Amino acid sequence: MQVKNTLIKLVVAAAVMLPYAVSAQTSSINAFSPYTMYGIGEINTPGTTQMRSMGGVGVAMGTPGKINLLNPAAYSTIPQKSFLFSFGLEGQNYYNSQKVDNVSKNTAYNTFNFHDIAFQMPVAKKLGLGFSLTPYSSVGYRTKYTQDFDPNDPVWGNVGRVQYVYQGEGDVTEVKVGLGWEIFKNFSLGVAAQYYWGDIDRSFVMTPTPITGDGTFSSTVGSDNYSISSIKGQVGVLWKAIMNQKRMLTFGATYDFGGNLNPDVTSRIYIGDLYNSTVKGDTTHLALALPRQLSVGAYYMTSKWTLGLDYVYQNWTGGNKATEMTGVSGPDKSAYEVAYTNTSMVKVGVEYTPNYYDVRRFMKRWAYRAGFRYGTYNQTYDGNKIGEYAVTLGVGVPVKFLGSSTIDVGVEYGRRGYNLSERLGLVRQQYFKFSVGFSLFAGAENGEYWFRRPKYD
Repeated sequence: MQVKNTLIKLVVAAAVMLPYAVSAQTSSINAFSPYTMYGIGEINTPGTTQMRSMGGVGVAMGTPGKINLLNPAAYSTIPQKSFLFSFGLEGQNYYNSQKVDNVSKNTAYNTFNFHDIAFQMPVAKKLGLGFSLTPYSSVGYRTKYTQDFDPNDPVWGNVGRVQYVYQGEGDVTEVKVGLGWEIFKNFSLGVAAQYYWGDIDRSFVMTPTPITGDGTFSSTVGSDNYSISSIKGQVGVLWKAIMNQKRMLTFGATYDFGGNLNPDVTSRIYIGDLYNSTVKGDTTHLALALPRQLSVGAYYMTSKWTLGLDYVYQNWTGGNKATEMTGVSGPDKSAYEVAYTNTSMVKVGVEYTPNYYDVRRFMKRWAYRAGFRYGTYNQTYDGNKIGEYAVTLGVGVPVKFLGSSTIDVGVEYGRRGYNLSERLGLVRQQYFKFSVGFSLFAGAENGEYWFRRPKYD
C-alpha cells in the first residue's frame, strides 16, 4: 500500500507539473550551443535515466518491470496486473570555447528541465500499452559579430562599423503512444504514433555605428518563428534469443519513418524604426526535418551483470538537400556552407549489481552503471563532419528489498567540435548533464494488483 500511495502522489505531482513542463519546453532555452543555429537544433538523448546512464542503450531491453522508451515492441513484456511509471529531471551545463584572432573566447550556461514522463501497462495477455512525453530537440544560442574595417566596403566608407547579433530559442517535444504484442513465443512486434509540437524563434539584429558623432542609422531586424505540429510513426521488433533463470539475451530493432515537420513559418525583416517598417518577408533556412532512423541493439543480462550495445543510423539528407551559409568566420574570415549529413552512432553500456538478494548490506543491492557513445553531429561545415562523444555514469537505488521500483541518478560528460575547432575556427563545446529519475513498479512484488477484480467489496 505504501508503494501505491507513493505512486499516486508522484502521478498527481507529475500531472500538476506537466503544464509548466510543457510551457518550459516552448518558451525557455534548454540548450546553449551555436550549433543549434541551423535546422532542428540539438537532439536530446532519449531514454530514462537508467538508459542514459548506460550510454543511451536500450533498443533491445526487454526486462519486465523496467520502462523502455526506445522500442515499442518492449511494451509486450509488462507483467500482467502491473503498472510502470517513470518521471525524470535533467540539469545541464554548457561550456563553449573558441579562438578568434588568437584570443580565446569562453561562455558558460546552465539549464534545468524535465526529461521524461512515461507509463506502460498491460492491455491483454502478451499485449502492452506505452505512453511517453519527452523533449526531442532544443535550440538556444546568442552570438555577436562586429564587422572588421575594410576600406573597400561601402558600408564602412559611408556608415561605419556594423554589429550583428544572432539569437534563438525553442524546443520540439515528442508525445508517443504505442502497442507491443508478443505475436509468438519470445518474439514481439510494436508500433507507435509520434506527435511532435513546439515553437522555434530565431532573429538577428544589425546595428550600424556612425564613423563620427553626426547622424543616426536605424537597426535592421530579422525574425523567424517556426510553429510545429506533426505526426510521425515508429515500428519495432524484440527477440528473446535466450531466456532462463541464469541469463537473458535479447535483440531488438526499430525504424522511425521521419520526414519534414512542415512548420508554419512567420518570417520578416524590418527596419527598427518607430513603425517597424517591413522591408522583406521571407527567409530560407535548413528544413526542420526528422531523419529516417534505423536502430539495432543487443542486451545481455545475468543476476549481476547487464551489457548493452546499440547502433543508430539517421538519414538526414533523404528529405532535405538545402544548404545555408554561415556569417563571416574562421581564420581566413570566410563563410562556411552548412548542410545536413547522415550520421552513425555507437552506444555501449554496462550495469553491475553486487548482490540483488543481500538482506543486510543495502549498497550491495544498488545498480552501478557506466556507458559510452561516439558519433557525428547531423550538420557539416564545408563538408567537414563534427565529431562528438559522451561518457556516462549512474546508480540505481532500490526503493524496497527485492523490488523493481528505483530512484536513479546519472551524470554525463560530452564534447563536440573538438576535431575541427582549431583547424576551422569553430566552437569547441563541452557539457555536463545531471539527471534524476523515479521508476515505480506496481505489481506482484508488493501485492499491488491494479488490474484484478477484488474478491470482496
